[in-house]
Amino acid sequence: MRPKFKVLAAAAMALALGATASACNSSDDKKNSKDLTLGVVSGWSEGEAATALWKKMLTDKGYKVSVKQLDAGPLYAGMAQGDVDLYLDSWLPNTHEDYWKQYGDKLEKVGVWYPSAPLTIAVPNYSPLHSLADLKGKGSQYGGKIIGIEKSSGLYRVSQEKMLPAYGLDKEYTVTTSSTAAMLAELQKAISAHKDIVVTLWRPHWAYSKFPIRDLQDPKGAMGKPDGVYTVGRKDFGKDQPQVAGWLKKFKMDDKQLGSLEDLMENQYKGKPDQAVDAWLKANPGFEKSMTG
Repeated sequence: MRPKFKVLAAAAMALALGATASACNSSDDKKNSKDLTLGVVSGWSEGEAATALWKKMLTDKGYKVSVKQLDAGPLYAGMAQGDVDLYLDSWLPNTHEDYWKQYGDKLEKVGVWYPSAPLTIAVPNYSPLHSLADLKGKGSQYGGKIIGIEKSSGLYRVSQEKMLPAYGLDKEYTVTTSSTAAMLAELQKAISAHKDIVVTLWRPHWAYSKFPIRDLQDPKGAMGKPDGVYTVGRKDFGKDQPQVAGWLKKFKMDDKQLGSLEDLMENQYKGKPDQAVDAWLKANPGFEKSMTG
């Protein structure tokens, strides 16, 4: 082999070894790292509450926690690529079924912290409607609209693609898309004016304690069975972060705990999640120790 080619071969081998070492270091960097990235979808209040709570508790344990705000699709993709470590608002097996089918082999379920979370269609208490079947033939009274949230949400998919056809409403109604905040603003405006409105919603949600609303009955079960709300991690999260994964496996919240935290975040400390969490932990003094003690 001529010297020129010996040099080129040696350089190529060095680059290959360097790339391998870099990949190994990148993988090793995630093991027991104190840097964690949590993903959250804006407006999905139970996820915002759980994320803010765990940001505080992990920070108290010496972790450097950053929060990325993304739509659901990019968030799942980010976890699959390893750019996001954890997502605390994964609705499975139904609502986020499409995302799990697409990315599930690159993710892992860490734990389920809220075991029964139904998707709902809600109306003000004064509404003449009592069942989804009652919407039939009344499309013109509601402008042909059921007020929805983000198009990337599983709630939109279930409402538009499953519920409307199941009740023969797909010719009369469409589920509008915007944002959760916009939907709640329209709900509040309609209630203040004592006007009829139909919205997509879910439990748990602070709106049920703030507004005089109720769910429409779903005799056909078109909105699906209640999901569990899971903490999901990137692939190998449990292996890389066994202590954090162990804490999150223990994580549970009941309606009273979650409702009071959501109320603090959405109403009393709007835009100040850290203050809301501090106030909630003071009111629930044993909670943090029970999770990470």
